[in-house]
Formats: sequence, C-alpha cells, structure tokens
Amino acid sequence: MKSALRLGLGAVLAVFLLWLATRGVDPRELVAAMGHAKPLPLVLVVVLTMVMYLIRAMRWRLILPSLKSAPILDLFAITNIGFMAGLVIPRAGEVLRPYLASRRYGVGVSAGFASIVLERLMDLITVLFLLALYMFVLPRPATERDDAIMATLRGGAGLVFLVALAGLAFLAALRAEGGPARRLLNWTLGKLPAGLGVKVRGLVSSFISGLDVFGSSPAQWARLIGESLLLWVSIGFIIHMNSIAFGFDIPFHSAFLIIAFLTVGVAIPTPGMVGGFHASYTLALTAIYGIDQGKAIAAGLVLHALQNLPVLVLGLAFLGREGLSFGSMRRISTGAPPLST
Repeated sequence: MKSALRLGLGAVLAVFLLWLATRGVDPRELVAAMGHAKPLPLVLVVVLTMVMYLIRAMRWRLILPSLKSAPILDLFAITNIGFMAGLVIPRAGEVLRPYLASRRYGVGVSAGFASIVLERLMDLITVLFLLALYMFVLPRPATERDDAIMATLRGGAGLVFLVALAGLAFLAALRAEGGPARRLLNWTLGKLPAGLGVKVRGLVSSFISGLDVFGSSPAQWARLIGESLLLWVSIGFIIHMNSIAFGFDIPFHSAFLIIAFLTVGVAIPTPGMVGGFHASYTLALTAIYGIDQGKAIAAGLVLHALQNLPVLVLGLAFLGREGLSFGSMRRISTGAPPLST
C-alpha cells in the first residue's frame, strides 16, 4: 500500500513538472521541432547510451573489488536491470543491483549497497569537477547569460563539491579501525537498544567491507577516476549529439552545465524520471542559453526517450536471463529483502 501511494504521488509530481515545462507551448511546435531533428546524431545518442552503461559496469567492478572476477557482460546485464527497474520504481536499482550481485557472486548485499553509495558519490564529484571546468576554466559560450544567477550557480557548485569530498573522506576513514570516523560510528550505534544494535552493527560491518576500494593501489584509483571521467564525458557527448540534432548553437562543454541541471532534476523521485528530467533540461536551455522553449522541450522529450529506451529494452531482456519476473523484481525492490552479510 505504501509503495503504491509513493508511486501515485510520484506520478502526480511527474505530471505537474511536465506541465510546468510545457505550459504555453503549442503542441504543433513540438511536433515540427521533432520532425526537423537530424536522424544521425539521434542514432549516436542511442549507441552512446549503450556504451555509457557498459562503462558503468566496468567501473562498478573497480568500485567493488569482490566483483573483479565477474564477467563484464554479466555486470552489464545487472546494471541494465537495475537502471530499468529505476525507471519503473524510483530508486529500485539501488536495492536490485546489490541483490543480484549477492545472488550471483556471493557479495554481501550491504557491501553491494556500499558500492552503490560510493558510486553515487563518485558521480557527484565528477559532475561537479566538470561543472567547475565549465565555470572557471573553459571558454564561456557567447549565448550564455552573464548575471547574478551564474555567480550564484558557481558558489552553490563549489559548496556542494566540498560536501561531496567530505562524504568521500568520511567513507574512506570508516575503514580505519579505531579511527575518529569509526569511533563516532560506534558511539552512535551504542545509543541503540541492545538487540537492534547487534543487527545494525552486522549490517554496518558488511557495509564497510564494501569500501575495500579505498585500500586499492594508486594505479587502481587512477583507473577508477579515469573511468568516471570517461563515463560523464560520454554522457556529455550524448547531450551534445542531441543538441546538434536540434540545431542548438552551443559548444560541447555546455553539456557539463546541462548535466548539473539534470542531476538535480532526476533526483526528484518520479517514475521514469519523467517531469524532473524535462523541467531541468528545459530550464538549462531556456534560462541559460536563451533557446526557444518549444525547441528545448522537444529536444528534452526526445533525449529522455532515446536514453531510456535502450536500458528499458535490454533490462527487460536480461530480467528473464536472471530468472526474474517483473513481479518478483517489484517485490525485491519495494520489499527490501533481508540484507545478507
């Protein structure tokens, strides 16, 4: 009942945000803009999207050393299933991916979940790094607005970047037995009732075991950072190919700013990221670069569809390969299976 209510509220929010993004736009203008889009860059959007999920699978194997012997195609399948599930049930992939890694490779689900947390932090830090490049290093596009809003964006990006680095440092410090981070954690757990404290300590211990990547060699970390940059630059190319398809006169590195807007938009828990994606994408193009709203929302609708179609098709195909049905996927995702250690 609770999951149905969450989905219902998410759907209402998605409709509202989609209306917000499209209000005042003539539907005929949307159809005309889509009809004039160049097909070849849109084909590249689909191809690069599949490549991007392959890079995600490769990086996941680096983040969670327990998966180092896992075939990359297996991890590609699990990654697609997880992100496909997230299109239907917000945040479902954060449960489903660790569950499938545990079932197939014996990785503790808590350790798998730790890898997802670390993955999200790596994503955030990389996005903010690319945003900083855009804001402070790379040449500013001629069409970009230059006022207090951009100054506010620079300050906000810097603050969030520091918070993300602090979170990464805290996770790294958790591995040090007897260190300040572990003492703080133990003090907090000591405030729990005895029975609950024992259970939570077991889960926390498994979670910390999923942070083994912090003990990796500098070469491994260099590769991890490189693959994170490759992942988000490829996403930048996806966005830029879509911009080319719709004839937007903005340079490639403008995608780094658009990515930052999208990161906020897709964090809104709506089914399929509908609404939040479209509103944030349209806002970036219209408010920052002065692009016509009708063309911006048309491009957003197409980009959202082409990015999600491959993962939806592949995820459903791989679901059967894992011996799961849509119903069992939903139960695992919403019922949060017991965490194994």
